[in-house]
Amino acid sequence: MEENGFRPKGFPELKNDTFLRAAWGEETDYTPVWCMRQAGRYLPEFRETRAAQDFFSTCRSPEACCELTLQQPVPYSLQPLRRFPLDAAIIFSDILVVPQALGMEVTMVPGKGPSFPEPLREERDLERLRDPAVVASELDYVFQAITLTRQRLAGRVPLIGFAGAPWTLMTYMVEGGGSSTMAQAKRWLYQRPQASHQLLHILTDALVPYLVGQVAAGAQALQLFESHAGHLGPQLFTKFALPYICDVAKRVKAGLQKAGLAPVPMIIFAKDGHFALEELAQAGYEVVGLDWTVAPKKARERVGKMVTLQGNLDPCALYASKEEIGRLVQQMLDDFGPQRYIANLGHGLYPDMDPEHVGAFVDAVHKHSRLLHQN
Repeated sequence: MEENGFRPKGFPELKNDTFLRAAWGEETDYTPVWCMRQAGRYLPEFRETRAAQDFFSTCRSPEACCELTLQQPVPYSLQPLRRFPLDAAIIFSDILVVPQALGMEVTMVPGKGPSFPEPLREERDLERLRDPAVVASELDYVFQAITLTRQRLAGRVPLIGFAGAPWTLMTYMVEGGGSSTMAQAKRWLYQRPQASHQLLHILTDALVPYLVGQVAAGAQALQLFESHAGHLGPQLFTKFALPYICDVAKRVKAGLQKAGLAPVPMIIFAKDGHFALEELAQAGYEVVGLDWTVAPKKARERVGKMVTLQGNLDPCALYASKEEIGRLVQQMLDDFGPQRYIANLGHGLYPDMDPEHVGAFVDAVHKHSRLLHQN
């Protein structure tokens, strides 16, 4: 049943609920599969659609998305579904729209990535941030994009909404962009622990209504990206990341109930956070995503059947031959087991990946998992 029997008025009936059933821990006939960054630069149609537009301008403009939808048969989130029989779509957006909504300037620099011209450097810089209560209204364009995409999906597969976790967002806001060490952000944790908690609380207060709003707009599942978990050791993660991860899940679920919305499965993906796998499995999420550094059998042993696991093929495995991809997928499926599992990569697709090899990955999951489920 779609979303535990609830179907929002006005949306087409869901035809393929395998992803949702796996996320809820229900039995499935095969293993569902989707890819992080599946609506991305590896697709030539994506590059053609995005060529004439600034990244964040595209994110902010539902009108532009509608115009692009008229130029292309489908919007970004649907482009990969034209090519591959994926079992879920993920909305085209970015985790850094939240710092933008809080009043920080963010630009996408070609060849470099996101850049904050005026990052947070001192405790007093927190005063520059807007009230987190306004974030959801500032991000109404995301909600409009979700509703449009959900309608255009026509019930083909579920639509996933997402956001960055508080610690990951904090790293960008303090570092001013990407970093190999996160030295400035971690300096805050050690030198300004009170201000760090203040910022993490602000981000949590912004994320909760934003995620609830995504569900109200049509998202049928939510993923929280703790992309920079690996920069924290167990102690710092337990103090500055895990409590907010837990709080987001708890408060989003309460917010959905208060709004009269049915619950949706929530996924936590903490990249390189394997040291906290047991804690993540008890953080209030139905699904725990794994990167490629975690052995599937050991992960299953550590969390048992308490949650669904998602992942975790090395993205670079898609550079291998199609035959080798099939072999690697079969081993991954055997190691995770046939139930309480969603196939994915251990991180997002890279821009130079061959779409045909992405297709080989998706096809291999469906082929081998159906055989596995028959045994």
